[in-house]
Amino acid sequence: MRLEVIFDIEGKKKRIAEIDSLMVSQDFWLDVNKASKIQQERKVLEAIISEDEFCETHIANSSELLKLAIESGEEDVIESIKVDVEVVEKKLNEMEFNLMLSDPVDKNDAIVSINSGAGGTESQDWVQMLLRMYLRWAEKKGFSTELVDQLPGEEAGLKNVLFMVKGPYAYGYMKAEVGVHRLVRISPFDANARRHTSFASVSVIPDVPDEIVIDIKESDLRIDVFRASGHGGQGVNTTDSAVRITHLPTGIVVQCQNERSQHQNKATAMKILKARLYEIELKKREEEMEKLHKEKKKIEWGSQIRSYVLQPYRLVKDHRTGYETGNADAVLDGDIDEFIKQYLLLMARRSDKSG
Repeated sequence: MRLEVIFDIEGKKKRIAEIDSLMVSQDFWLDVNKASKIQQERKVLEAIISEDEFCETHIANSSELLKLAIESGEEDVIESIKVDVEVVEKKLNEMEFNLMLSDPVDKNDAIVSINSGAGGTESQDWVQMLLRMYLRWAEKKGFSTELVDQLPGEEAGLKNVLFMVKGPYAYGYMKAEVGVHRLVRISPFDANARRHTSFASVSVIPDVPDEIVIDIKESDLRIDVFRASGHGGQGVNTTDSAVRITHLPTGIVVQCQNERSQHQNKATAMKILKARLYEIELKKREEEMEKLHKEKKKIEWGSQIRSYVLQPYRLVKDHRTGYETGNADAVLDGDIDEFIKQYLLLMARRSDKSG
C-alpha cells in the first residue's frame, strides 16, 4: 500500500484547497483567532504532504540504486542506501506517531497546571523543576509557551503554576503527562543531606476551539481584581490588574496575573474557565466509556505515573508503560518524547483491544 493512501494525502490536499478558498474571501480576517487557527491547520497539512513526498522519493530512489548496486556489486553504494533507509524509517515513525493523535482535540493547544504535593519546600522546588522540563521540551518541539499564573513557595520553588503550550498537537502530546510525578533525591534544603521523596501532580486540558460554544452566563460569575504577586522586581504589576473568576454553579476558580492589563488577564482567565467547563463535559463522556471498558486507571495521589530517582542511582521510569532510562539529566532537560510515545502506543493498543 502506498504511503499517500495510509496518510490520506489526497484528503489533505483537498482540505488545503478548501482553506485556500476561505483565505481569499473578504471576511476571512474578521475573526483573527479563527483565521490564525485555520492558517496553522494548513501549515500542518502542508508539512505532512511534504514529509510523504520526501519518503516516497527516497524510497523510489533507494530502490533503483539498490538494483544497480546489486548488479555492479558496489558495497559502498549499498552502505549509502542503508543510511537513506534509516532516515526514511525515522520519518515514517514520526508520521505514524502523529496518526495516533486522532482525537479531535489532540491538535489543540494545551493548558497545563502543576501542583505541589506533600513535602513542603522540596515539593515546591520539584514543581519548578517540572516546569523547566516542560518548557525545555516545548522549545525543542518548536512550540511556544505562555505563563498564565503562578504561586511562589515560601522559601523556594512554586506551590503551583499554570501555563499554556501552543503548537500543532500540543494537547495530544501533553495529555501523556497527566498524573502524579515522584522525585527521589538528596535534598538541597536538608542540612543533613538526607534523601527525600517529593510529589507533584500534572493536569492537562485542551484549549477549547472557538467553534465549540460553552454557555457561560454573566450572572454565574464572580469577578475579583487584585494586585499581581511575584518575587519582586520590575515584572510585578503595581496596579490591581490580576483577575480571579469564580464560576458559581461549579465552584471552579481561575485566575490570571501574567498580563499587564486587567482586560488581557480577564480574557485569558475566561479562556481557562471555558476549557475547564469543557473538561467537565469530556469527563462525563469518559465515565460513560469506563462503564463499558473499565480500562482507565484513576489518577490518585500516591499512585504516581512516573518516578525520577536521582539518588542512590539515576533512573526515570514510567510505571504505566514500563519504559525507563538512566539518563535522568536529559529527561529533566526536556527529553521526554520517548515517554510520550510509549504512553500513546499503549493507549492505542488498549483502544484496539476494546474496539
